[in-house]
Amino acid sequence: MSDQGHGGFRWHDAKLTHAHDYLLPAVMAELQELRPALREQRLFDLGCGNGSVAWALSRAGWDVTGVDPSSEGIGQARAAYPQLKLQLGSAYDDLASQYGRFPVVISLEVVEHVYFPRKYAATLFDLVEPGGVAIVSTPYHGYWKNLVLAVSGRMDAHFTALWDHGHIKFWSMKTLAILLREAGFCSIRFRRVGRIPPLAKSMIAIARKP
Repeated sequence: MSDQGHGGFRWHDAKLTHAHDYLLPAVMAELQELRPALREQRLFDLGCGNGSVAWALSRAGWDVTGVDPSSEGIGQARAAYPQLKLQLGSAYDDLASQYGRFPVVISLEVVEHVYFPRKYAATLFDLVEPGGVAIVSTPYHGYWKNLVLAVSGRMDAHFTALWDHGHIKFWSMKTLAILLREAGFCSIRFRRVGRIPPLAKSMIAIARKP
């Protein structure tokens, strides 16, 4: 989970973060549903960060390839998980030409960091095989959550303006669906994770490539 336009995101170790407590079970459940229809258990992790999610997925039987622009994150990943296929790379690179296409591509807590979301979405689309699936997560924003944040005085903390290389885009289900449709995805659906749905911490989009 890092900044796809910068190499400056800080990773201090190769462990799962607190966000994975609610993200990873939901992603694993989605992958488990997809598994019976797949010929190959191959998966690309776009924005693999410190490699902790890739490691968890590899232990669940997935053949994982991934990239991240953070040299610090990739350094942590290589030190902790040398057997994984994780490299420096960005969503602004031609990744499909370099790595091929995959039946599943995940990108967790990345799209909120990108300067050029349409380029990110185009790269995501190119990485997915025809008929394959992209799984994208990002912090959830909706009316009731934004209202609670405003009333509780937590809006400044939530929008992370003082976080170097932090969140620069704030997505709703509507805007993220528009981005994915523009890229060519179809059959887009969402699930909200962390807290009750109106106050969810993150949302996960599951989108299919025709």
